[in-house]
Amino acid sequence: MAVETREYRAAAKYQHVSPQKARLVLDLIKGRGVQEALETAAFTKKRIAPVIHKLLTSALDNAKYVAGEQGIDLDVDNLYVKQAVANDGPRMKRIRPAPMGRAYRYQRRLTHIQLSLAERESANGGLVTRAEEPEAAKPAKKTAAKKTAAKKAPAKKAAAAGEKKAAPKKTAAKKAAKKKEE
Repeated sequence: MAVETREYRAAAKYQHVSPQKARLVLDLIKGRGVQEALETAAFTKKRIAPVIHKLLTSALDNAKYVAGEQGIDLDVDNLYVKQAVANDGPRMKRIRPAPMGRAYRYQRRLTHIQLSLAERESANGGLVTRAEEPEAAKPAKKTAAKKTAAKKAPAKKAAAAGEKKAAPKKTAAKKAAKKKEE
Protein backbone atom coordinates (compact mmCIF):
# COMPACT_ATOMS: atom_id res chain seq x y z
CA MET A 1 0.00 0.00 0.00
CA ALA A 2 1.71 3.20 -1.19
CA VAL A 3 1.20 6.32 0.86
CA GLU A 4 0.61 9.41 -1.26
CA THR A 5 2.58 12.44 -0.13
CA ARG A 6 1.21 15.88 -0.88
CA GLU A 7 3.39 18.64 -2.25
CA TYR A 8 2.77 22.32 -1.61
CA ARG A 9 4.27 24.64 -4.21
CA ALA A 10 5.15 28.27 -4.68
CA ALA A 11 6.78 30.00 -7.65
CA ALA A 12 8.46 33.34 -8.28
CA LYS A 13 8.79 34.23 -11.95
CA TYR A 14 10.85 36.82 -13.80
CA GLN A 15 13.35 37.43 -11.02
CA HIS A 16 16.23 39.71 -12.06
CA VAL A 17 19.09 37.37 -11.21
CA SER A 18 20.89 34.68 -13.19
CA PRO A 19 19.76 31.10 -12.55
CA GLN A 20 23.29 30.11 -11.57
CA LYS A 21 23.35 32.65 -8.72
CA ALA A 22 19.88 31.60 -7.55
CA ARG A 23 20.94 27.94 -7.48
CA LEU A 24 23.72 28.78 -5.01
CA VAL A 25 21.12 29.70 -2.39
CA LEU A 26 18.63 27.00 -3.40
CA ASP A 27 21.27 24.29 -2.95
CA LEU A 28 21.71 25.47 0.66
CA ILE A 29 18.05 24.85 1.54
CA LYS A 30 17.26 21.79 -0.57
CA GLY A 31 16.31 18.78 1.58
CA ARG A 32 16.21 20.73 4.84
CA GLY A 33 13.34 21.23 7.24
CA VAL A 34 11.22 24.32 6.64
CA GLN A 35 12.30 26.10 9.83
CA GLU A 36 15.99 25.48 9.12
CA ALA A 37 15.56 26.54 5.48
CA LEU A 38 13.88 29.80 6.56
CA GLU A 39 16.76 30.56 8.93
CA THR A 40 19.33 29.76 6.25
CA ALA A 41 17.63 32.00 3.70
CA ALA A 42 17.28 34.81 6.24
CA PHE A 43 21.00 34.89 7.06
CA THR A 44 22.47 34.22 3.61
CA LYS A 45 24.29 37.22 2.15
CA LYS A 46 23.09 36.95 -1.44
CA ARG A 47 20.81 39.39 -3.22
CA ILE A 48 18.28 36.66 -4.11
CA ALA A 49 18.08 35.29 -0.53
CA PRO A 50 15.21 37.58 0.63
CA VAL A 51 13.18 36.54 -2.43
CA ILE A 52 13.75 32.87 -1.61
CA HIS A 53 12.80 33.52 2.04
CA LYS A 54 9.57 35.14 0.90
CA LEU A 55 8.94 32.22 -1.46
CA LEU A 56 9.46 29.72 1.38
CA THR A 57 6.95 31.53 3.58
CA SER A 58 4.50 31.59 0.68
CA ALA A 59 4.85 27.83 0.17
CA LEU A 60 4.37 27.30 3.90
CA ASP A 61 1.23 29.46 3.87
CA ASN A 62 -0.04 27.53 0.84
CA ALA A 63 0.46 24.28 2.74
CA LYS A 64 -1.47 25.57 5.75
CA TYR A 65 -4.29 26.90 3.58
CA VAL A 66 -4.69 23.72 1.48
CA ALA A 67 -4.56 21.53 4.59
CA GLY A 68 -7.28 23.64 6.23
CA GLU A 69 -9.50 23.64 3.14
CA GLN A 70 -9.24 19.88 2.54
CA GLY A 71 -9.32 18.87 6.19
CA ILE A 72 -5.86 17.27 6.09
CA ASP A 73 -3.93 16.86 9.33
CA LEU A 74 -0.67 18.67 8.53
CA ASP A 75 2.31 18.75 10.86
CA VAL A 76 4.19 21.94 9.96
CA ASP A 77 7.28 20.82 11.88
CA ASN A 78 7.46 17.74 9.65
CA LEU A 79 7.60 19.71 6.35
CA TYR A 80 10.82 19.88 4.35
CA VAL A 81 11.99 21.42 1.06
CA LYS A 82 11.50 18.60 -1.41
CA GLN A 83 12.36 20.47 -4.59
CA ALA A 84 14.00 23.85 -5.26
CA VAL A 85 14.62 24.71 -8.91
CA ALA A 86 15.84 27.84 -10.71
CA ASN A 87 15.04 27.75 -14.43
CA ASP A 88 15.94 30.19 -17.19
CA GLY A 89 13.47 32.91 -17.97
CA PRO A 90 13.51 35.12 -21.05
CA ARG A 91 16.71 37.06 -21.63
CA MET A 92 16.68 40.81 -22.09
CA LYS A 93 19.01 41.96 -24.85
CA ARG A 94 20.87 45.14 -24.00
CA ILE A 95 23.49 47.28 -25.72
CA ARG A 96 26.50 48.97 -24.15
CA PRO A 97 28.40 51.75 -25.94
CA ALA A 98 31.85 50.74 -27.17
CA PRO A 99 34.83 52.65 -28.57
CA MET A 100 34.78 54.18 -32.07
CA GLY A 101 30.99 54.36 -32.33
CA ARG A 102 30.44 50.63 -31.97
CA ALA A 103 28.16 48.81 -29.52
CA TYR A 104 28.62 45.70 -27.42
CA ARG A 105 25.59 43.47 -26.83
CA TYR A 106 24.95 41.72 -23.54
CA GLN A 107 22.07 39.80 -22.00
CA ARG A 108 20.28 40.35 -18.71
CA ARG A 109 19.17 36.96 -17.43
CA LEU A 110 15.86 36.32 -15.68
CA THR A 111 14.96 33.36 -13.50
CA HIS A 112 11.84 31.38 -12.66
CA ILE A 113 12.16 29.86 -9.17
CA GLN A 114 9.96 26.98 -8.03
CA LEU A 115 9.79 25.49 -4.55
CA SER A 116 7.84 22.51 -3.33
CA LEU A 117 7.38 21.40 0.26
CA ALA A 118 6.37 17.90 1.36
CA GLU A 119 5.77 16.12 4.64
CA ARG A 120 8.32 13.58 5.82
CA GLU A 121 7.16 9.97 5.72
CA SER A 122 8.82 8.75 8.93
CA ALA A 123 7.67 9.72 12.40
CA ASN A 124 11.05 11.01 13.59
CA GLY A 125 11.68 12.78 10.26
CA GLY A 126 15.28 13.84 10.86
CA LEU A 127 17.74 14.14 8.03
CA VAL A 128 21.00 12.24 8.45
CA THR A 129 23.63 14.95 8.47
CA ARG A 130 26.61 12.72 9.18
CA ALA A 131 27.33 9.05 9.58
CA GLU A 132 28.22 8.24 13.17
CA GLU A 133 31.08 5.87 13.91
CA PRO A 134 31.53 3.95 17.16
CA GLU A 135 33.37 6.01 19.78
CA ALA A 136 35.93 3.25 20.47
CA ALA A 137 37.08 3.11 16.84
CA LYS A 138 37.77 6.84 16.46
CA PRO A 139 40.47 7.41 19.12
CA ALA A 140 42.34 4.19 18.33
CA LYS A 141 42.84 5.16 14.70
CA LYS A 142 43.90 8.74 15.47
CA THR A 143 46.43 7.86 18.18
CA ALA A 144 48.03 5.15 16.05
CA ALA A 145 48.42 7.57 13.16
CA LYS A 146 49.95 10.24 15.42
CA LYS A 147 52.48 7.81 16.95
CA THR A 148 53.74 6.56 13.59
CA ALA A 149 54.02 10.10 12.24
CA ALA A 150 55.95 11.19 15.35
CA LYS A 151 58.43 8.32 14.97
CA LYS A 152 59.11 9.01 11.30
CA ALA A 153 59.66 12.76 11.58
CA PRO A 154 62.82 12.72 13.80
CA ALA A 155 64.40 10.00 11.67
CA LYS A 156 64.14 12.19 8.59
CA LYS A 157 65.61 15.17 10.43
CA ALA A 158 68.51 13.10 11.73
CA ALA A 159 69.27 11.73 8.26
CA ALA A 160 69.11 15.21 6.73
CA ALA A 161 71.46 16.59 9.44
CA GLY A 162 73.95 13.75 8.80
CA GLU A 163 74.03 14.51 5.08
CA LYS A 164 74.66 18.20 5.72
CA LYS A 165 77.69 17.42 7.88
CA ALA A 166 79.14 15.03 5.31
CA ALA A 167 78.65 17.40 2.41
CA PRO A 168 81.19 20.07 3.52
CA LYS A 169 83.91 17.43 3.97
CA LYS A 170 83.42 16.19 0.41
CA THR A 171 83.67 19.68 -1.04
CA ALA A 172 86.86 20.34 0.93
CA ALA A 173 88.32 17.07 -0.36
CA LYS A 174 87.43 18.01 -3.93
CA LYS A 175 89.13 21.41 -3.55
CA ALA A 176 92.30 19.73 -2.25
CA ALA A 177 92.26 17.31 -5.21
CA LYS A 178 91.98 20.19 -7.67
CA LYS A 179 94.96 21.97 -6.09
CA LYS A 180 97.13 18.86 -6.45
CA GLU A 181 96.25 18.58 -10.16
CA GLU A 182 97.32 22.16 -10.81
